[in-house]
Amino acid sequence: MPTRLEESLERDIERIRQQVLEMSALAERALRDCVEALSAGDRQRAYAVILRDQYIDEKEKEIDRLCLEFLVRQQPVGVHLRLAYSTIKINLELERVGDYAESVARQLLRLGSLPPPAPIRERIAEMANLAIPMLHDAIDAFVRQDPTLAKGVILVEPAVDELLGKLNTDLLEAFQQKLVLPEMLEPLVNIGRRFERVADQARNVCMETLYMCTGEYAKHPGAETFRILFVGEHNACRSQMAEAIGQSLGQPKFVFSSAGLDPQAIDPRTLAFLKDKGLDVSRTAPKAIYQVPNLEHYQVIVGVAPEAQQAFPRSPRKMVYVDWSIDDPSRVQGSPEEVRSAYEATFGFLSSHVRDLVGAVLGIRIE
Repeated sequence: MPTRLEESLERDIERIRQQVLEMSALAERALRDCVEALSAGDRQRAYAVILRDQYIDEKEKEIDRLCLEFLVRQQPVGVHLRLAYSTIKINLELERVGDYAESVARQLLRLGSLPPPAPIRERIAEMANLAIPMLHDAIDAFVRQDPTLAKGVILVEPAVDELLGKLNTDLLEAFQQKLVLPEMLEPLVNIGRRFERVADQARNVCMETLYMCTGEYAKHPGAETFRILFVGEHNACRSQMAEAIGQSLGQPKFVFSSAGLDPQAIDPRTLAFLKDKGLDVSRTAPKAIYQVPNLEHYQVIVGVAPEAQQAFPRSPRKMVYVDWSIDDPSRVQGSPEEVRSAYEATFGFLSSHVRDLVGAVLGIRIE
């Protein structure tokens, strides 16, 4: 027969789990309403998602309160202490999911009366139909303390990343065919990235669940990863070229990304040039600096345009800023040979510098 102390402990744990389930249900509903709003062009539903985000915020505060009371009153150890710690972390992940849903709703309102083509809506729905069940199963794994289910959810996350790449490709093709207007590109790219981030949050929840169940913290197994961000004015040519070059090196310990101060549609000649070089552009999409996930963890920021440095003033952060400013070949006017020559010069400059930088980090020469 359980003691009074054990009954009190289980009662507090059950109360915490119930609140997590309720918060997760609110987040899932918000995400599904976003999908419905996109499919039906329902502005009222989008507004409802934005207004209901306050309920998720209130749940976050309540769960924090319950966890702190649990720590003070029960003074747990072992798995119960890990449960409280993991719940606090998962609480933050769910609050971010609520923010992503609100962001998607706001992007839908930006589209206004400009509904995206059916293939784009279907691709986004495909992403959502993977990401939302991931979140549901991740919370289920946490509540049931099921490490096997958590590991299964983690395996789904790369599929969402792949769909984001396909969405970006679809958007580029639709833009070139004038099926998507320029002002629609950024909201649609943002919507895709938000659903991709939902999958990331579900993975994080699973990592916390594995820690709770096993005591082994595996959330950042790649802490030795070296992150390099290329920043241009529009993220439409030079920075995209540098990112593609970095990705082509196939270095597993490096993460390469790019962004712009004022993102604009990627120059079609740049895409054609990179394809001609045999570089993968399937996941290429313009993005702003604030859209770069985990920006604070990037060790090196490379400015390929002189304007980039204004976004990264000197600061105490452990980040190195490198200036690789070079003329934008997409602005060159002239014969096809002159344009090609400008692109080749920029590509050669960036390729040499990227290889030297990676080689310096690894202590080897990159051919």
